[in-house]
Amino acid sequence: MPSVASNSISHASLEQAAQWYVQLNDQQVGEHERQRWQAWLAQSGDHQAAWRYVERVGQRFAALQDDQPQAAGLVLRNTARSPITRRQTVKSLLILASGGLLGWNAWRETSLPDALGRWTADISTGTGETRESLLSDGSRIWLNALSALNVRFDTTQRLLLLSAGEVLIDTAKDSRRPFLVQTAQGRMRALGTRFSVRQEEQQTLLNVYEGAVEVRTTQGQVQVVEAGRQLAFTQSHIPPSSEAAAGREAWRRGVLLADNLPLGELIEELNRYRHGHLACDPAIAGLPVMGSFPLKDSDQALRLLEAALPIRVEKTLAWWVSVGPNV
Repeated sequence: MPSVASNSISHASLEQAAQWYVQLNDQQVGEHERQRWQAWLAQSGDHQAAWRYVERVGQRFAALQDDQPQAAGLVLRNTARSPITRRQTVKSLLILASGGLLGWNAWRETSLPDALGRWTADISTGTGETRESLLSDGSRIWLNALSALNVRFDTTQRLLLLSAGEVLIDTAKDSRRPFLVQTAQGRMRALGTRFSVRQEEQQTLLNVYEGAVEVRTTQGQVQVVEAGRQLAFTQSHIPPSSEAAAGREAWRRGVLLADNLPLGELIEELNRYRHGHLACDPAIAGLPVMGSFPLKDSDQALRLLEAALPIRVEKTLAWWVSVGPNV
């Protein structure tokens, strides 16, 4: 998934910055090339933002290669075993983040609270990771990559708080306690059902596969979504539902099913499963894609795309891959 910050930088500037990064890390680079780079850097704020982004990605990748995330994970596991408060846990995480030990997820330009949210959530996943869990009531859930979920069950309700990513839910029956999912845009109430919820930047995406789900936005609008339908709602607006995306839940099996899916959206989804920068040139982002692609092997998925579409996959660095037109 492209970072929030990189989305505001032009694709051309990012690619130029990556090329400069390669040149400047060459031991044979001369003063003339450094002066040309400085001149390019001074041309615009977009160039400067692109360069800072490339540097951060490179630094984070180097940290990942040095096994620093394992060190962070060890500290966090040890912290979890000791009888300390949540505040102390967050303080430890802040120290790790400042030292670059939060690992790969930190380079993605999500805010520090989002990154900490995944570390402190009851159930969470990282880049390229999915997780299946059986809840105390017998409900089964699957968490997609880069997701975070808190579980709040009591005698009156069963509540899931989705702060990031996507969850697929197969609810167990319990006539005494409603099953609820809360996102930034509103609350969903399961009516004996199987459904998925995805927290996006400005909206919640709901897909219902069995039963029905009642949606109530934070501003009080209400709508029931039936099986086979999907809905993307905001805090203030519920549009008409549409047909649920075919294969929307296939990620649970490690597969991305595309049925006229725009290439740019497919690349965004692959990026959730890949360490490093993966981006699509806006000039080809609208190309429709059909087929089945392996989420856990993004290199193979890119090869399949390159064979089927008029595109070219360029690997500037081990951690920098761009998809552009084949010209």
